Amino acid sequence: MTLADQTDVVAFLADPASHARGGPVETMTTHISMIFLAGDRALKLKRAVSLPYADFSTPELRLAACLKEVELNSATAPGLYLGVRRITRQADGTLAFDGDGELADAVVEMKRFDQSALFDRMAQEGALTPALMTRTARTIARFHRAAPVAHGQGGAQVMRAVLDINRAGLAAGLPFAQDEVERLDAALRAALARHAEALDRREAAGKVRRCHGDLHLRNICLLDGEPRLFDCIEFNDRIATVDVLYDLSFLLMDLWHRGLASLANLAMNRYLDEADDEDGFALLPFFMAVRATVRAHVAATQAGEGGAAGGRLAAEARAYFDLARDLLRERPARLVAIGGLSGSGKTTVAEALAAHVGAPPGARVVESDRVRKAMHGVPAETRLPDKAYRPQVSQRVYREMAWRAGLVLAEGGAVVADAVFDRPDERARIERVATERGLPFLGIWLDAAPDVLWQRVDRRVAMDDGGPSDATVDILSRQLERDAGAIGWRRLDAARNPQGIVADILAMLPPDAG
Repeated sequence: MTLADQTDVVAFLADPASHARGGPVETMTTHISMIFLAGDRALKLKRAVSLPYADFSTPELRLAACLKEVELNSATAPGLYLGVRRITRQADGTLAFDGDGELADAVVEMKRFDQSALFDRMAQEGALTPALMTRTARTIARFHRAAPVAHGQGGAQVMRAVLDINRAGLAAGLPFAQDEVERLDAALRAALARHAEALDRREAAGKVRRCHGDLHLRNICLLDGEPRLFDCIEFNDRIATVDVLYDLSFLLMDLWHRGLASLANLAMNRYLDEADDEDGFALLPFFMAVRATVRAHVAATQAGEGGAAGGRLAAEARAYFDLARDLLRERPARLVAIGGLSGSGKTTVAEALAAHVGAPPGARVVESDRVRKAMHGVPAETRLPDKAYRPQVSQRVYREMAWRAGLVLAEGGAVVADAVFDRPDERARIERVATERGLPFLGIWLDAAPDVLWQRVDRRVAMDDGGPSDATVDILSRQLERDAGAIGWRRLDAARNPQGIVADILAMLPPDAG
């Protein structure tokens, strides 16, 4: 069946008279769907295409895909998916919704929402905030935790199949020369070979699951004040059955591509905080490169269809292609530790620095406050009682931080460790994590006058900013009374602007650090 066979269906859906709510009908087109916006409803039609990864060539196949789309997406976007409408051909040849005639086509019926609620629009408007991305990352982690585990093929085999699809798509793409396609494909396969053992180990551990499959910014929206994941891959279980971090990497790559590196880094860190999945951290640059290649080949395919947008799509394909090559560039593993008393701004500096250290999406932030909360099984925003800060508990926190940092470094990742580090043994322990592995270490101590620290802590407590720190002026007073010993780390003035402090730290790192 060809796309031309849907001409009357498209005309039916585009006709305001076909919709009970009346008014004009807006249309949107993707490479496999058409969306018709009428009143407070959105109707999604599968285009009659037969592709290597999606077969919508008959009305029956399109109906089955619609039913599966509603089933899969209803869990992650409650209230958005309303059901499936059958388009039937009546005895007189006209089309109707859910009539008695033969099946002509089918559409997914959705609640229409303001397009400004799409995360890609919000990104363009600068409306994606750290708080919203934190909630989004946690939403994705919870979705992945509940997603069905899939065994049957190794983790490396799953990614090899993705590379095969990408190679075929790029080879047919207009913007790319054959030799550059071969070089990118070779680089991706070399990276796959390096990571094959880790990928297979993760598959055996249940990290390959039936995921969303298409988790970029345009497929996340703000609905009823909450981030919702929608428009998952329903037409090909194989494409959507992937490592959970490969699923997450589409969002990270999209943010990075849009110049939102800090949000990509934050989303990654908040996801890993929730999912406790440190052993896959070093795979993220490879996963992001594969996702960029997917976007490159899809954009190239669309550009090849011609039309007014052909030039823009070809340029988009080229941009994603170049991003994939850059994401594969190796960066060294390293550890930067940020220490200082409560109120010195350690966490602000650490989070601002992390996106600029290591391979995209930046460094893993290992933060004492979040580690402590995780050890007690509570969200980062939950206030802990005083007994959670007893010396023996804090010793466990610092040991856990060293273990987590070592795990990331051993896999080739970069770490920014954030804690008070006011005891010599704690500073020595975190430094050994890097030096015993022959990796570079940089220790930063943020200095500030006691009155500055008191004011900051007092203000933070009064504002109840929702952050992970439980520090009070009493805790700060005890820190000030304690002898921190000889501090050999590089000292920086904590009273300065955080951006200036970050710039100074980056200047201390070799050029290949970012």
